[in-house]
Amino acid sequence: MWVLNNTSAQPLTFLLTGIPGLRAAQIWVSIPVCLLYAVALSGNSMILFVVLREQSLHEPMYYFLSMLSATDLSLSLCTLSTTLGVFWFEAREINLNACIAQMFFLHGFTFMESGVLLAMAFDRFVAICDPLRYTTILTNARIAQIGMSMLTRNVAVMLPVVLFVKRLSFCSSTVLSHSYCYHVDLIQLSCTDNRINSILGLFALFSTTGFDCPCILLSYVLIIRSVLSIASIEGRQKAFSTCISHISAVAIFYIPLISLSLVHRYGHSAPPFVHTIMANIFLLIPPVLNPIIYSVKTKQIQKAVIKVLIQKQLQI
Repeated sequence: MWVLNNTSAQPLTFLLTGIPGLRAAQIWVSIPVCLLYAVALSGNSMILFVVLREQSLHEPMYYFLSMLSATDLSLSLCTLSTTLGVFWFEAREINLNACIAQMFFLHGFTFMESGVLLAMAFDRFVAICDPLRYTTILTNARIAQIGMSMLTRNVAVMLPVVLFVKRLSFCSSTVLSHSYCYHVDLIQLSCTDNRINSILGLFALFSTTGFDCPCILLSYVLIIRSVLSIASIEGRQKAFSTCISHISAVAIFYIPLISLSLVHRYGHSAPPFVHTIMANIFLLIPPVLNPIIYSVKTKQIQKAVIKVLIQKQLQI
């Protein structure tokens, strides 16, 4: 068996895969994929721009929203070049270092999004359950600390994952099953014992999304209890309406993630292209839908976006 060690002089190269079994249709599939990338990049860039520009949006809720948009923007950019390269130009080759770098940022920004959603849940919890102390609890310094702690957590959990992937040796089969580098996909090609890599991957997953999801659920249990204690129906509706956008963002992040995990675990009989399409959907749905949801459901964002677009039209 031909074994490739990443310490050898010969550069180790992997082959990315578009959609298994639908190679002839890839160029047509690439059109909606490209449109989704365009929507994700333009929508999140617009949210970032209006939050930074409009003084009225310099509040904790919108600072966290800008973090979510920056994360979604980065997540889209992580896979843009390799995905469209495979679909359009059959540019399938990627060396090990580039693959590991993409894997680091891909998983890192996914975990970052989970952390931002938890921070936004905390923001809604404080706003509804302790509104009088909202501005004193969520100061600019505290928000910056929350952002830095999420970034530090992601780097801390991903560095061991990356370092142990570098130690692996790979067999003659170096064909990945996605159009980007995915940790589970990469370590399965190893000829050497990858148990510690699997353990590190699971630890990274459970210490980020596995921790964040129960905390988000707990925050909403407390929010619902607080909302139900409000005497007037109108007050309850107003309080709960401020959470609709965030609940939607949580749903479009965790539901595809759980669905993808179930397909990988139990869908062995499903065609390979089902796994690939679901993986691409998981990466594209949150960056595409988050800016749309917040633009439609949040009046302040809606007004700021309209204001910016009108000003652009007047300048033209």
